[in-house]
Amino acid sequence: MSNKILVTGGAGFIGSHLCERLIAAGHDVLCVDNYFTGTKKNVKHLLEHPLFEVMRHDVTFPLYVEVERIFNLACPASPVHYQFDPVQTTKTSVHGAINMLGLAKRVKARILQASTSEVYGDPEVHPQPESYWGKVNPIGIRSCYDEGKRCAETLFFDYNRQHGTDIKVIRIFNTYGPRMHPRDGRVVSNFIVQALQGEDITIYGDGQQTRSFCYVDDLVEGMMRMMDTEKGFTGPINIGNPGEFTMLQLAEKVLSLVGSKSKLVHKPLPQDDPKQRKPIIDLAKSKLGWEPKVNLDDGLKETVAYFRRTLNER
Repeated sequence: MSNKILVTGGAGFIGSHLCERLIAAGHDVLCVDNYFTGTKKNVKHLLEHPLFEVMRHDVTFPLYVEVERIFNLACPASPVHYQFDPVQTTKTSVHGAINMLGLAKRVKARILQASTSEVYGDPEVHPQPESYWGKVNPIGIRSCYDEGKRCAETLFFDYNRQHGTDIKVIRIFNTYGPRMHPRDGRVVSNFIVQALQGEDITIYGDGQQTRSFCYVDDLVEGMMRMMDTEKGFTGPINIGNPGEFTMLQLAEKVLSLVGSKSKLVHKPLPQDDPKQRKPIIDLAKSKLGWEPKVNLDDGLKETVAYFRRTLNER
């Protein structure tokens, strides 16, 4: 069954891949973005498609459209971008959630919140199950994003309890792939761009901190499956790849794929940077029949090829 679907943040890295998949599945897609971190280039190839429409709009202001489903992805997600204007980041998470939930309530749409593993903060429990409440500094430089997303989850569950709004909440762990912003400061894009340009590779701390990396196609599949679950199953549900790698392991993989002679340079660890990150995905396996299919080596090959093209075009 095809639906009219709103994707906020639809011109972003993840949003553009989601729009593509939804159109391929026959849905009518309205992509909304204010182009703070998203870019028209990400959705340029979709503009001529009869099922696709794009609108410049900031979710901190109400939106009046008729849709049946909403994917709420709007929010800068990398530290460089979300710390640039921290007040706006919190507003995007909180006011954005209120506005999109208000829309969902009014038109009786099902709404999915793209939450984040950052709700777990710098975790004292490893790996992280959905039942873990997290350890977040409420006044640090990352709080605008971490607490903004935690508050958005609160709003989603309160709208569900108070108004019966049909909600779905997923917690996205580190995701990578083509269309990442080359200067977003995330570790995968940083390492690849530095290696391709022959610059030193920046390792924060001793490089032993870990992350789990999920390829964007796997993530989008998980999001779509979550949106299609039965009414009443709200989540939250972890969507990520449980493979765990240190920053040094990732740097070595990137260097060998690129064939780069870049040196590793150590810098101090940023404030509140989590030491470990790894999802428990048992719930996604049992409820969605989902687990990631793309391993890190294959995903990195695609991502390196994308950045090679992008940097050459520049």
